[in-house]
Amino acid sequence: MAKGLIHVYTGEGKGKTTASFGLAKRAAGHGKKVLVLQFLKSGIKNSGEITSAKELGIQVVKFRNQTTPLFDPAVKLSDLKASIKSAIGRTIRELKSEVYDLVILDEFNTVLEGNLADIQDAERIINAKPDRTELVFSGRGAPKELFNLADYVTEMKMIKHPFNKGVKARKGIEF
Repeated sequence: MAKGLIHVYTGEGKGKTTASFGLAKRAAGHGKKVLVLQFLKSGIKNSGEITSAKELGIQVVKFRNQTTPLFDPAVKLSDLKASIKSAIGRTIRELKSEVYDLVILDEFNTVLEGNLADIQDAERIINAKPDRTELVFSGRGAPKELFNLADYVTEMKMIKHPFNKGVKARKGIEF
């Protein structure tokens, strides 16, 4: 089997999670086993991406107790860091199981940007990746150190977004 590569989808523009789920659906369509681990999204109801991914047999895990202080100011940073540390441990165990052909770490870049984990955690995850497994890191704020470890780096650049005019996220379009 071909060597699995490392992808980074980052930037301020829309489409990082969508690109990740698009890749997941493509892989599942070819019979590959796919796991999506979602960091910092436990407070968000299932998006259209999750609903349709599950129909294709893609396993999606949203870690509990991981809501960013941006969305919930009552979040205790120490509790959030502990939850993320636990989630990183699960990520490494899932990779070492060698079950999956594609593993997506949705919003992990945001975890790094918020200093909720560090580049050594990303390196531990990468080192746990079986040779054949494709690995995706998505989210805003990916550090340059992660760029250096990746094979693909895609930056979504926002030129214009309706949010800036007060338009809220719409079901079926943004989530």
